[in-house]
Amino acid sequence: MKISSEEIKKILCIKPRGIGDIILSTIVLENLRNAFPHSEIHYLTEEFSKRAVEYNPLVSKVITFKRDKFVLSTIKQVRKEKYDLIFDFWSNPKTAQITFFSGVKYRVGFDKRGRNYAYKFSGKTGSTIRHAAEDNLALLEALDIPIVSKKIIYHTTENEKLFAEKFLQANNNRSDNLLIGIIPSGGWESKRCDADKLVEICKEIQNNYKADFLILWGPGDKVDAKIIFEGLSPNSVLAPKTEFGELSALIEKCDLIIANDSGPMHAAAALKIPTIGIFGPTNPENHKPYSTNSSYVIKSDLHCIICNKLVCPYNHECMKELDPEVFIPIVKTLLNKN
Repeated sequence: MKISSEEIKKILCIKPRGIGDIILSTIVLENLRNAFPHSEIHYLTEEFSKRAVEYNPLVSKVITFKRDKFVLSTIKQVRKEKYDLIFDFWSNPKTAQITFFSGVKYRVGFDKRGRNYAYKFSGKTGSTIRHAAEDNLALLEALDIPIVSKKIIYHTTENEKLFAEKFLQANNNRSDNLLIGIIPSGGWESKRCDADKLVEICKEIQNNYKADFLILWGPGDKVDAKIIFEGLSPNSVLAPKTEFGELSALIEKCDLIIANDSGPMHAAAALKIPTIGIFGPTNPENHKPYSTNSSYVIKSDLHCIICNKLVCPYNHECMKELDPEVFIPIVKTLLNKN
């Protein structure tokens, strides 16, 4: 390593948002613990996203800030902690400023135009053949830190598990059926598979398996969630309004998850629940569920596929023209594997 292990007592990881991106960044934690066994590891996130690492056993402290908060106040928070090593896994103009003015001796970030002033060591990002989780390892590689683990780490609490157990005891009595979680969330409009198409996919699964469907939703999903719930009744259960940790605990109770490219999809993979990601505007090779017991579907024959557009300029063909039958062999493989 380019830094002596004995020098490092406190490490800060900066990853403000979103929840899925922060969960993916936990791929660095076991490697940092191995390289710096006597150090504390802290995270800096936005308040909304802290649940992604709040109960992580390798994270000693989470510092939060609000997105519209003046950067100087965040710098003061960071300087007070007297870190020895800082990793800026976001590397945007704001986090570069925080890193530069942190007072930290060893500062590491991504090699991006206009931001190299902030970092003593830089890593390359944006590989088209590397998963977004593994992109974070580039900053460890910049310090020659050995990569001994590629595990992402996310946990639910006992209270969250109890919430999920009680809810399903009261609302799902068909214990012999598979319980499949359906998550219509998606950070971009173009990522969201249409509710009617999700109903078609689930009905195709019902033609092959005895299954009930738990409809899981978050902010902005309620309309789609109700359409899916009503379309699959009486074999559907609509989750209540939840915090992210409670949603995650409900995910843990499922035999299989079907989700768009989203934070809950990455949580499901981290929780080791078999997961099928639905992709259209984003590249599954970079953003698929990061686990060995997961897979994805994508209508790869479209001229516009992997467009990276927030809103579809056409008719959302990548979702509307998905063939529900393509899910069946994937469901079979994942269920057999697990």
